[in-house]
Amino acid sequence: MGIFYPVKIFSDWLTYRIFSIPPKTLLAEAVNFFIFDTIKIFILLAVIIFVVSIIRSFLPQEKIKRILSHKHKYIGNILAAALGIITPFCTCSAIPLFLGFLEAGVPLGATFSFLVSSPMINEVALVLLIGMFGLKVALIYVTSGLIIAIISGIIIGQLKVENLVEHVAFKPSANSFIANLELSWADRFKMARDYTLCIIKGIWLYIIIGIGVGAWMHGYIPSDFLAKYAGGNKWYSVPLAVLIGIPLYSNAAGVIPLVSALTEKGVGMGTTLAFMMAVTGLSLPEFMILRKVMKIRLLVIFFGIVGTGIIFTGYLFNFIIK
Repeated sequence: MGIFYPVKIFSDWLTYRIFSIPPKTLLAEAVNFFIFDTIKIFILLAVIIFVVSIIRSFLPQEKIKRILSHKHKYIGNILAAALGIITPFCTCSAIPLFLGFLEAGVPLGATFSFLVSSPMINEVALVLLIGMFGLKVALIYVTSGLIIAIISGIIIGQLKVENLVEHVAFKPSANSFIANLELSWADRFKMARDYTLCIIKGIWLYIIIGIGVGAWMHGYIPSDFLAKYAGGNKWYSVPLAVLIGIPLYSNAAGVIPLVSALTEKGVGMGTTLAFMMAVTGLSLPEFMILRKVMKIRLLVIFFGIVGTGIIFTGYLFNFIIK
């Protein structure tokens, strides 16, 4: 639980003492999950957006654009996906940086490569995977995630779907800012605060709706549902695992213990890792937030391409790792 332990204590107090919901009931599980994740996500978003805003105040947008708009084809996608690996954000907190790339004029394909790799792969997940399953599994997972991110960005870039991005995503808002090395720290903090509030005001309802659906899934779908219906070598186990993972929300490190439990119950390694990729890379809160800046058609294309890559990876893992 780490730094969010006080939030857990508060959510337990609110659920069991104030709302008087009996512990270990489906309603208690759903309500507790909703309270805890809502507070946690908003804290993460506020901190990440604020920090990214401060960093952006030192980075000229033209420099960012120049690095990720590499003259050699596809290099920008590779660089953006690699950047995602070293930024251990969850899906929702990766979106502000994704929007910053769009504002800076970074090609759409490269921004999507970052958006896929950032939540799906990070050093914390890598260390945990090595500890639980060994170096082979960890390296295959990282490699497959990186390939999915790069290929997804390349495909979206080739489709020329910039017209499916809302114009507001390409234009700096009144609360955005241009890098200026001469600004005082007080000015940087004020601009970062204003930008953070602007972003959160625009997406808070979408976040709550997404978490609400995830909370219902968490509370009312039995924990062994995936093991029961997606265990063994059933042909539909991987797609089913992906569909179940989408409404849930977590980062890679948070979902790995569940992956371990599922493998112990007989669920194939590829199936459990496909579930993990869906939770981190195709979360419903992400969909709800991105709807603010993308048209439905582009969201369907994005989720379809990434989902197909995840399903393929799940089948590949099940074939390689017996």
